[in-house]
Amino acid sequence: MKRPTRIAFISEHASPVAVLGSTDAGGQNVYVDAVSRQLARRGYLVDIFTRREDASAAEVVNWAPGVRVINLVAGPAAPLPKDELWPWMPVFRRNFLQFMVRDGARYDLLHAHFWMSGWVTLGLRRLLNIPAVQLFHALGATKRRHQGSADTSPPERMAVEREIVREMDRIIAQCPAERRELQDDYAADPNSITVVPGGTNCDMFQPVPHAEARQRIGLQGNEFTIVYVGRMLPRKDVRNVVRALAILSHQSDLPMRMLVVGGESADPDPATTPEIGVLRQLAAELGVADRVLFYGKRQPEVLRYFYGAGDVAVTTPWYEPFGLTPLEAMACGRPVVGSAVGGLSHTIHDGVTGLLVPPRSPERLAASLHYLLTHPEQRIAMGYAARARVEREFTWPTVAQRTATLYESLLAERRQRLETGLLTRELGGD
Repeated sequence: MKRPTRIAFISEHASPVAVLGSTDAGGQNVYVDAVSRQLARRGYLVDIFTRREDASAAEVVNWAPGVRVINLVAGPAAPLPKDELWPWMPVFRRNFLQFMVRDGARYDLLHAHFWMSGWVTLGLRRLLNIPAVQLFHALGATKRRHQGSADTSPPERMAVEREIVREMDRIIAQCPAERRELQDDYAADPNSITVVPGGTNCDMFQPVPHAEARQRIGLQGNEFTIVYVGRMLPRKDVRNVVRALAILSHQSDLPMRMLVVGGESADPDPATTPEIGVLRQLAAELGVADRVLFYGKRQPEVLRYFYGAGDVAVTTPWYEPFGLTPLEAMACGRPVVGSAVGGLSHTIHDGVTGLLVPPRSPERLAASLHYLLTHPEQRIAMGYAARARVEREFTWPTVAQRTATLYESLLAERRQRLETGLLTRELGGD
């Protein structure tokens, strides 16, 4: 009987066990969790290697059927910003190898998530002589281009990324924009890149009628409601949405409000999430403080009620590698207005499932919101189209199927190389 294919996910800072919504716990955590579970349902065994952040955490956590989380010691057993983890990567790699020896695990393929995990994986690939796949989740060159001096990445990042692009067996890009960036900024061989968009959970995120959703979150009234769900970071540019709300409120006498869901704590506390304080001050200065409601961090199982309470979801970052929250909103049957950057340009079908606008343009955003405010029939049609698009293109089973196809092609190539080499030796070749 053939043994199951065993995959090692390397994800140094993003564990599926982490509580979502904080600064370094977001889309990558969700991706690693969801894809590993779906691969296990397809018969793979998946071990997720991440950095131990809690001294009380077990080394091995049986996370789901066929999925284990392996907490490796690499630095202090406490949360650290991901940009401070680079010096600990040699220890992380050494402890991976020591775990393999103790556990007796034999891996068929390595799948790295983020650039530091890519560096770890390149070394493992050479030692173990097995195929390796890279998914960056964000590229250093793109981040530097958009964030400039605010980028806190280690100076070695882009050189390491170039080495990863050059040596990995395959690179997964989550959207066509990322594929172009890999080719333009890193001279990636187009044949080494496979586009596999991310996904969402269509069972967890599903349409909820407005009245029910608003009742569940304690929201009164029938005002036109804009909802933002996501991390509270300057690059997410929620300030842009507040400015657009102020413009819109001067253009229309119709009642409207904005829900802001996210932060470092369940209560919207500026002490733990400074961006909330900035947004509150901005809303007050623009005369819309009474229209902006802050909810703090919420976990995925209740987010559908916040999406459902909204008439439209909005996300206008100036930089976004892919973006999972727009897919969540679309799965909940809500149109999305998003900035035409990164993965949003791919997931949002402009004019069909939502509208695309330039980043840092509150005037254009306000115009799009005004259109949806005054065209309710179009808004509803976009919501239906959004749900259908997600079901067709962006579910986690679809992501896992595409990823498994990539794995199997690499494993078949390796078997062929091994068989060719064996035949050559048998025939007395060099």
